[in-house]
Amino acid sequence: MAIRRCSLVLVFITLWLSTKAKIDVCKRGDVTVKPSHVISLGSAVNISCSLKPKQGCWHYSSFNRLILYEFNRTISFHHGGSLSTQVTDLPLGTTLFVCKLACINSNEIRICGAEISVGVVPEQPQDLSCIQKGEHGTVACTWDRGRDTHLYTKYTLELNGPKTLSWQKQCSDQYCDHLDFGFNLTPDLRESIFTATVIAVNVLGNSSLESVFTFLDIVRPLPPWDIRVTFLNASSSRCTLQWRDEEWVLLNRLRYRPSRSRSWKMVNVTNARGRHDLLDLKPFTEYEFQVSSKLHLHKGGWSDWSESLKTQTPEEEPVGTLDVWYIKQHVDYNRQHISLFWKNLSISEARGKILHYRVTLWEMAGRKTTLQNLTRHTSWTWVIPRTGYWAAAVSAANSKGSSLPTSINITDLCGAALLAPRQVSANPEGTDSILVSWQPPEKAGSAVREYVVEWRQLLLEGDARPRPNWLRLPLHSVSAVLSENIKPYVCYEIHVHALSAGQGGCSSILGNSKHKAPLRGPHISDVTEDKGSVWISWDHFPAQEQVGCILHYRIYWKEQDSHSQAQLCEIPYRVSQNSHPINSLKPRVTYVLWMTALTAAGESPPGSERGFFLQGKANWSVFVAPSICTAVIIVGIFSMRHFRQKVCVLLSALRPQWCRKEIPDPANSTWAKKYPIVEEQAQLLVERLQTPWSCPEEPEPLAISEVSQQGTAILGQPHRPTCSESGQGHRSSEQDTAALSACSPPPPGTLLAEKRQAVDLYKVLGIRGQGPMLGSPASPLPVLPVDYLPTQEGYLSSNIDDPPPGRGPPPEPAEDLAPLHVSFSVFSNSLHPLPFSCGEKLTLAHLKMGCDASRALSGET
Repeated sequence: MAIRRCSLVLVFITLWLSTKAKIDVCKRGDVTVKPSHVISLGSAVNISCSLKPKQGCWHYSSFNRLILYEFNRTISFHHGGSLSTQVTDLPLGTTLFVCKLACINSNEIRICGAEISVGVVPEQPQDLSCIQKGEHGTVACTWDRGRDTHLYTKYTLELNGPKTLSWQKQCSDQYCDHLDFGFNLTPDLRESIFTATVIAVNVLGNSSLESVFTFLDIVRPLPPWDIRVTFLNASSSRCTLQWRDEEWVLLNRLRYRPSRSRSWKMVNVTNARGRHDLLDLKPFTEYEFQVSSKLHLHKGGWSDWSESLKTQTPEEEPVGTLDVWYIKQHVDYNRQHISLFWKNLSISEARGKILHYRVTLWEMAGRKTTLQNLTRHTSWTWVIPRTGYWAAAVSAANSKGSSLPTSINITDLCGAALLAPRQVSANPEGTDSILVSWQPPEKAGSAVREYVVEWRQLLLEGDARPRPNWLRLPLHSVSAVLSENIKPYVCYEIHVHALSAGQGGCSSILGNSKHKAPLRGPHISDVTEDKGSVWISWDHFPAQEQVGCILHYRIYWKEQDSHSQAQLCEIPYRVSQNSHPINSLKPRVTYVLWMTALTAAGESPPGSERGFFLQGKANWSVFVAPSICTAVIIVGIFSMRHFRQKVCVLLSALRPQWCRKEIPDPANSTWAKKYPIVEEQAQLLVERLQTPWSCPEEPEPLAISEVSQQGTAILGQPHRPTCSESGQGHRSSEQDTAALSACSPPPPGTLLAEKRQAVDLYKVLGIRGQGPMLGSPASPLPVLPVDYLPTQEGYLSSNIDDPPPGRGPPPEPAEDLAPLHVSFSVFSNSLHPLPFSCGEKLTLAHLKMGCDASRALSGET
């Protein structure tokens, strides 16, 4: 009772506030709308605004200015106490109009306002249908109300049946499109006809739709429940699907699919009584099952699908074979690593959970089994001898059995150069794949049975080798797209194998799906000097900092504190290389070195700098070559006889006095004191000897023989002409000068007489005959008196103690006196007979002999 009184009080207060608010808002005037506040789309409306008495501006009513706003937009204004205007083209929905009064020197005053609603007549509802879910469900109807009316619309649903049965239901929501009567039809009305009608009404008009149906048309059974699957004899291909249903259900439909599939398989069954057998299921596959029901074959509708049942079929023996690949690695001179890899069988091939793999390795000679092993992994490694031919087999096993083994022969995958594919290239194909292309082998292309493209992430030396990926292709293939385990900014080592019967050839290349310039350059770890070369060693930087495939390394160097441009050396990238020599550095200089790395995208920033001082060891290659050339030139020059003679003379002249061989002074000779010489003739001799001598060819040593006092010539061999000889005392000075030759060392055989009797050097100076020229082989040596000191022939007396001619007969010569051969040669030339005359006598007191031609004679000692 108290609650009811409170409610009435609240209603009264609300009405009073609303009335007061309206009075307060429109106390100055009114706004009227004609023909109605609700109009249909496209209609026009008249709006009027008027002031109440004494509600205008004070003093003068002519200053009243009424303004009509549509929301905040001015649509009309007028001076006076009223305003009227017509408005058209209003949009669907509600529009607010406000009238205001504007006085001089004051703000606008709100007079009143009005709302105008624009809508449409309700469209005729469409698709009216009614349904009763299950035996105990209620009748509910739905329809399509059409477009929105934008006005308040009331919907009424009526159901009329046999025996004047009628039900009605309403909803006041303008968005209403379904109603539930709240009662159910029983099976005893199975053949009855029902009529359902929906009526839509608003202020602009109304519309309705009617539908006729029977009990079987609208009643749908409930979805089946309690679904289960039974596999007969643990068979995966045959199973029984069971479920529970309402008893009046006549027809069922079943659908099932593998859990990873999007398409269903459908089966319709009649009078199934909650049971049906399926025969085409795949082993070890998870399936999803659903069931739906219907009361009549041709009438009515299907029930909703039951809840899904997921179950896995039993296992079966694996089918198919494994895809096996292998890699060989040498351990030492007689052992090798064999690493076998294989891919998992597909679900349809495995047909169950693979428990293990059986690996068998044997030597093919006699098929003697070497090793057999079980593993749960997809790889296996063992060490075997490098000799012999080997084969391997791998099979997969589940709880039902094993697959057929895959057998391969262990051969050198890259041993046949003729099978190596040509023109291999690797280019990015998007961000997660690589396109590899090649050309078949040129000469052995017909022998290829298949191609295998192998790739793995390129790692630095010493890192664990990753598992390879591979792709088998038919023999006519010339390209492949690698997408399995491909990441951007990672370099991959790619091998293209061409396989034939028992042999194979391969080509390699580096590739990446996406690349950038490396993040940094290599770090120089060591700089050493070895045999004139400087070896630069560096550390490979991590693969994640390479951001692609490295194509080249660059080594830069320049002198420390130098502003000149750095020199560089570019090295092709190889994983196994981490050092390189430089031969162009100068010794005793400090250098600064650094390195960079290059990919197809560009060059990395410089790595850390490294200083190095090159020690001052001589580079023998710089000196050896010039020394050899100089030696060859000197030997070639000294092989010329004329040049050798001139050099010997020059060296003899430059030799100091103390190291020369002592020659007796003729002034101290007792023989020279007894035989004075004419002063003028001695001076002539000096002048003649000081004249330059030349000789085109090497003269023979002069044989100086002692002659007897009777003038008989004693000569051991015929006289051979030298460079030139004078036969007459009146020869020209040119002939006299040509007769003299440079000194040369005497032959060993001609010095025997000199050793026995040194004084004989002064006995014979030359010969000048009056008869035939000495140059002639047939001319005999002239015979002169022994006591005669020649003036023209150049002979001295053999007996220095004898008196001058005319003072007595000379003694008889000794019978056993042999010819004496004396050579005045210093190097290779002999002192020839003097081609001049000194008068009748010449004393050795005026003659001083030396090795040099220029000092052979002098006037005074």
